[in-house]
Amino acid sequence: MNDTIRMCPKILPGVTVRTVLYLQPMSTIERFYAAFQQRDWATMGACYHDDAHFSDPVFPELDSKEVRAMWKMLLTSGTDLRISYSVIEENTTFGKVRWEAWYTFSRTKRPVHNIITSTIEMKDGLIIRQTDVFDFWRWSRQALGLSGALLGWSPLVRTKVREMAAKGLRRAMLESPRTE
Repeated sequence: MNDTIRMCPKILPGVTVRTVLYLQPMSTIERFYAAFQQRDWATMGACYHDDAHFSDPVFPELDSKEVRAMWKMLLTSGTDLRISYSVIEENTTFGKVRWEAWYTFSRTKRPVHNIITSTIEMKDGLIIRQTDVFDFWRWSRQALGLSGALLGWSPLVRTKVREMAAKGLRRAMLESPRTE
C-alpha cells in the first residue's frame, strides 16, 4: 500500500490516492475509437497487434502494416470526417462496436453517411482481428451517385472499388512508408 501511495502522485499529480484507485484504464477499443474521433491515426495504429488482420467490404484482407497505413491514408486525406460510436459488447478477448461516419467521398465530392458494425478480437490487449461490415450498396449509392445506385450491388462495381482502394493504399504506403 505504501508503494501505491508514493507512486500515485507521480501518475496523476494533485489527485488523491482514493480517486486514483477507482479510475479504470481506458480499454483498447475505447482508446481506438476516441483516437479515431480525433483523427489520430498513430494511436489507432498502436492499438493493433503486430499480427493483426483487418477486413471490410472495400479493403477485404489487410495485415497490420496495411491497416495502419489505411487509417493514416484515410485520416490524412479527408478533411471533413466525423464519427460517432457505441461499444455494444466488450471483454478482454472480444468487442463489438457500432459506429457511423459522415464524410465527403473525395473522388466524387459526394456526402456519405456510413453505418458500420465492427467485430474485434483481442490478443495481448491489442486488436488481432477487426472485421467491419456495412451495406456496400447503400454506401455506393451515396459515394458514387447514379452508377452506385444502378450497379452498386454488382460484383463488378465492388471489384472496381476494391482495386482503386488497393491502388491508393499501395501508393500511400510508397509515399509514406512509416505508419507507426
